[in-house]
Amino acid sequence: MMSPAPESLATSIAHLRTIATPVTDYRVLPFGVDAIDGRLGAGGLRAGALHEATARSASLVDDAATTLFLAGIAAREAANASGPVLWATCRTDLYAPALAQAGLSSSDVIYAQPYDDAALLAVIEDAVRDGTPSAIIAEASKVSMVATRRLQLVAAEADMPVLLLRRRRGRDQDPFSEPSAAWTRWRIGSAPSARLEIAGVGRARWSVELARQRGGEGFSLIVEGSDETGRLAVPAELSHRAAETVGTARYAAA
Repeated sequence: MMSPAPESLATSIAHLRTIATPVTDYRVLPFGVDAIDGRLGAGGLRAGALHEATARSASLVDDAATTLFLAGIAAREAANASGPVLWATCRTDLYAPALAQAGLSSSDVIYAQPYDDAALLAVIEDAVRDGTPSAIIAEASKVSMVATRRLQLVAAEADMPVLLLRRRRGRDQDPFSEPSAAWTRWRIGSAPSARLEIAGVGRARWSVELARQRGGEGFSLIVEGSDETGRLAVPAELSHRAAETVGTARYAAA
């Protein structure tokens, strides 16, 4: 019996890989970090989708890390689409210089301050349908499952990322205990920075945990926070042992 020629075998393997690889019909926004993109279903975030993030704890440093994590995603999309970012929040505690350090300069942001979460959700829907923003970041405490379905639908129709920062309504209340139609759900916390050879402040490090993604598993890893272009990085001393750094998510997600 004759064995197949090497060229024929290579063609067959390539064909099988094509069949086994999921085909996406939507645009993807990669992080540019293999340890993250390689574990996301399509090699990055679905651009036209609702993505949620919440702080790992009620501490201010975890809250700040979560805010800057979303700012970095929006900054990359704004640079790609050459459009402004809409930031909708009922609070007045945003610090523009910190957002600029994560790649989102004040000249690229349109701020909206609705009076409550219901008005905030209406602002998001109107902005998505208008099509002016390249991305939307919104901060809300209470969002129903029905509301997240609506946001997911309008985001998909407009091919626009909607990034929802889920605030805690109580110190021990986990926002992700409530069901959601979001494409991904992230928990972000601060992590110790690398020691410097001289006295100073090193680049921030975050604990990034994907608690849920459609069609894939969760994971967690330590990254260096967003730089001035909104990009994350895996710390150099951890990159050679990514298998140890990247693990499964610790929490169950609705």
